[in-house]
Amino acid sequence: MAAALLAAVIGCVGLHLPAKAADTAAPSISSLSAVVYAPSSNMVLYEKDADTPRPMASTTKLMTALLAAERLNPEDEVAVPVGAVPVEGTQLGLTAGDKVLVQDLLAGLLLSSGNDAANALALLMEDSLPTFASRMNEKARQLGMTNSLFVTPSGLDEGGHSASARDMARLGGAVLQQPLLAQLCAAKTATVTLNGARVTLRNHNRLLNLYAPCIGMKTGFTKKSGRCLVSAAEKDGVVLVVATLNGGDYWNDHMALYEYAFSLVEQAQMPAADLPDCPVAGGNATMVPLTAQLPDAFVVRRGQTVRARVYAPAFVWAPVQQGQVVGEIEYVYEDRVLARVPVRAAQGVEASLLPSPLVLCARRFIEWIEMLLA
Repeated sequence: MAAALLAAVIGCVGLHLPAKAADTAAPSISSLSAVVYAPSSNMVLYEKDADTPRPMASTTKLMTALLAAERLNPEDEVAVPVGAVPVEGTQLGLTAGDKVLVQDLLAGLLLSSGNDAANALALLMEDSLPTFASRMNEKARQLGMTNSLFVTPSGLDEGGHSASARDMARLGGAVLQQPLLAQLCAAKTATVTLNGARVTLRNHNRLLNLYAPCIGMKTGFTKKSGRCLVSAAEKDGVVLVVATLNGGDYWNDHMALYEYAFSLVEQAQMPAADLPDCPVAGGNATMVPLTAQLPDAFVVRRGQTVRARVYAPAFVWAPVQQGQVVGEIEYVYEDRVLARVPVRAAQGVEASLLPSPLVLCARRFIEWIEMLLA
């Protein structure tokens, strides 16, 4: 409490990025809804009717894959549950009771868009498809997807199954945080074992061949939804996600949006903060040096500023352990906190064997303040 009571901003460092005018104006696209999203900074770079819920077809499978990656062991061999098949639309050809690896089901889900794989994964996690839909909606709320309603694990049209482009871009960013899913979404082919036979699956996402920076993710189409696509691309360390719903020429839509958005941003290393020594009370040293690790780089708009705000206590009581957390640095961009990193004691300080009367009085005073605030 004493540290919190006495903490104050003792430094602020700005990282000024060189301005660069975008060479490309915002493109005109065929998709009815679209968002370009920078996940590392939680920043939207382009939007078109971003919050209207629309059927999103098989891009839904990104949510099914995300839940499976969090809750199932990819190396487990499982039996395809009764109730997973038959199902309409694109299928891997699974039958109830088939033995298959979870990671092979995920490959069939993300590359070949198997609706039977989606149902199988859902029923491995929950006892019914409606129960799994509830789990999908719970996860959507956790991700901040505020204009989504999941009804099916595959994306087949049913009820009000829909999501906004903003929500699907946010979901794409979450999927990229799962290494296996990111690897599968980026794969042009994958060899799996189905019904005892080795089968090569081919990714439906043609953007992997059309656009070199593309690193995934998932296509979707029904007559009701039109052409949907959630994709990701990386250039010069910058990772962006594009989500489009109900599009015609969605391959060119995505390439145009990437070229536009990449011209607006760059990857920025965070500035090092100037950390002063911190006073120590009741120790065999009067000061302790502070240290902090720099966070990962973030995607920021060119010409804007990232600020590092340092919070540290007015003093700390001995003993102080090396590595002890005594404060915090906030990295702030566009009024958002991008990261918080702990400020630690760079070395230890032992307590004095005979604390002075002044130190004892100060300690008593702080304890009294803490009691009043409790």
